[in-house]
Amino acid sequence: METKRYFRQMEDLHPHIARLLKCIDLEEKEEVKRYSLDQQHTLRSLKAEGLALHPLKVIRKSFGYADYPEVQFRLNFPGEVNHFKDGAAIECFINGEEPVKGVLINLEGKSGEFRLFAPDFPDWIEDEGMGIKLSPDQRTTSLMKKGLRELSTHNALYPLFTKIHDGNTDSIEPAEQKNVTIQIRNTSLNESQRNAVKAIVINDAICLVHGPPGTGKTTTLIESVWQLVQQNEKVLVAAPSNAAIDNIAIGLHRAGLKILRVGNTTKVSDAIFPFTIEGHLSDAKQKKEIKELKIRAEQFRKMALKYKRSFGKAEREQRSLLFKEVKNIRTEIRKIQAYHEEKLFHNAEVIVGTPIGLLDALTGHSAEKMGKLSFDTLVIDEAGQCMEPLAWCIFPLAKKFVLAGDPFQLPPTVLSDAASRLGFNKSILEVCFQNISNIHLLNMQYRMRASIAGFSSQYFYDGKLQTAAHLQNRDVHVTFFDTAGTGYAEERGSNGVSLLNEGELEVVQKILQSENLDIYQTAVISPYAGQIILAKEKLPVAIRISTIDSFQGQEQENIIISLVRSNDEQIIGFLNDYRRMNVAIMRAKEKLFVIGDSAILGKDSFYTAFFEYVEQHGSYRSAWELSE
Repeated sequence: METKRYFRQMEDLHPHIARLLKCIDLEEKEEVKRYSLDQQHTLRSLKAEGLALHPLKVIRKSFGYADYPEVQFRLNFPGEVNHFKDGAAIECFINGEEPVKGVLINLEGKSGEFRLFAPDFPDWIEDEGMGIKLSPDQRTTSLMKKGLRELSTHNALYPLFTKIHDGNTDSIEPAEQKNVTIQIRNTSLNESQRNAVKAIVINDAICLVHGPPGTGKTTTLIESVWQLVQQNEKVLVAAPSNAAIDNIAIGLHRAGLKILRVGNTTKVSDAIFPFTIEGHLSDAKQKKEIKELKIRAEQFRKMALKYKRSFGKAEREQRSLLFKEVKNIRTEIRKIQAYHEEKLFHNAEVIVGTPIGLLDALTGHSAEKMGKLSFDTLVIDEAGQCMEPLAWCIFPLAKKFVLAGDPFQLPPTVLSDAASRLGFNKSILEVCFQNISNIHLLNMQYRMRASIAGFSSQYFYDGKLQTAAHLQNRDVHVTFFDTAGTGYAEERGSNGVSLLNEGELEVVQKILQSENLDIYQTAVISPYAGQIILAKEKLPVAIRISTIDSFQGQEQENIIISLVRSNDEQIIGFLNDYRRMNVAIMRAKEKLFVIGDSAILGKDSFYTAFFEYVEQHGSYRSAWELSE
């Protein structure tokens, strides 16, 4: 009966909603399969694939803002951490004990922090052999499913969805000029940035800001949000990662706006912390009241922990009563916080957070006591990294929408190949980019030398991306080192999963020497995790080493790219996702060095075009030259 009802509901849904729901199911199944710790997936194999960090050493334990246990840890060795992004769902585990679910707060180098969804720390948290592994993010997927299923009942939003996906976007063309006076606050904005700001202010449905790397997208959004607030709008700003949201939050604060940063605030900058909920609650009276309650809770908790794993009925009852008292005190703390939070939400001009952070803050239990808050515009920065279903979850929070990013950078990460084939790896930006004409390109880049930006401008941006006058070429800024004929072949790593190319790392070392590069101003990036692990063993400690995917959004004076692929079968693997190469190229500011095998890569039209560009605008050299 339940199965029939399920299929009947699916038949009534818009075909694209049904497809997205199917994709979510496929992704969930793939996550369960990939992240399981069982006979097929040993701890060793999970570590090799970068899905587990083990063993971990606990540096510090504390209770966070919502009184969840939080653990700071250190890795004793450089592991593959590419999949461990801020906000990732994790399980803390040790052999022989029930794992505890949680969330990764942050991870930088060998140090990180995670939060456990439990009333207290497990007894074994500091024992030898404790680790964390990625876990299916059931909370996010359940929110996405709920948002998609409710979409058809949203009278204002569902028509926008159908127009985008049924190809009828006539009624969401650029808005006509309204009688709106705009006095640009930031006088340094260029013409394309000013045009984008005006488009956002007059937008009455949905507006896209296409911001290639280095074009001042965040600066443009800050000015736009400031202008919207001057029009008496209440604004939401979202971004997929905490780093991205903190970056724009700092700019909004400096622009003089009243901001409230919601969600994961454990690692926000000192400049932003005062504008988090916890920061606002640092008022002397409130802080003292909450502190006293926390001290009482900790006293009861320590008393309860005196009763260890083996104890009798009386001790068990006493421990239970003590933990119940701890829970009551923490409930009281949350009530005090909720009372003051209500004022913060009403007084803020702009509320910023990740999509999940905004959903928690504005639709969670504490939101029920706030009264209905109404928001005019939702801005999603880095929308090219935001999954489409997640965007439709937060669209109901506002009346108008601004999506900013670059669809020619890397899309959201999707594990399931079947879901990817159904389009699940298309971001909300990419979907709208294909179906909406209200797009405003920021066409002046201020990051890199003209010859570094030139290839991407031609290939991805129709030659429209210009370079600021002070960044015109002064030297050779782009060099390709061809390893064809050197015998530098790719290999499988010791884990048998990722690829590496030791010969290319020898080329990296010779480039560092021959070009006299400052290692503190240089980064080595590669598409393959195996190459990154090996590079961390072979190259100077001071040099930044990262996968291309992890380096998206960052920049460095000098970039060396190791492409790795060199094989008799002439397979280039996921190097055929040219957006990854676009990301890699546009990280460099002054010097770009690319190492690869033209005999393999030259079979592909994209890389042939890149080689031709380098021959005209840079330096095309054989790796043999370095050996000589």
